Amino acid sequence: MSANTGTTSNPLDSLKWIIAIGFLAAAVVGNYMLGTVPVAFRAMGVIVLVLLAGGTLATTIRGAQFLGFAKESRIEVRKVVWPTRKEATHTTLIVLLATFLVALLLWGLDGILVRVVGFAAGMGI
Repeated sequence: MSANTGTTSNPLDSLKWIIAIGFLAAAVVGNYMLGTVPVAFRAMGVIVLVLLAGGTLATTIRGAQFLGFAKESRIEVRKVVWPTRKEATHTTLIVLLATFLVALLLWGLDGILVRVVGFAAGMGI
């Protein structure tokens, strides 16, 4: 992952952001205004407009940085050593057992405290 956070602003990027927001607004307004058109066609139109907005934003400086970050993240995820099914099952059972034991402990402490407070308050609970 790169540590470069300083970006130079490209004047064309502002125009691209406006165009992308226009695509998204067109998707929302078009979906609302074309309520009589079958849902499948409206969904395809919304998908196309969202993809156009994403493609437009990908060509900006921030979009290029995001794509670079996504690629680096994908590389890092490939390096992760994932647990086997057996390890995941055993870990889950240990967590469930620990949760059950803590719940029993808290239930017991609650019962003791209720009786102590009841005795101290003079109530016969």
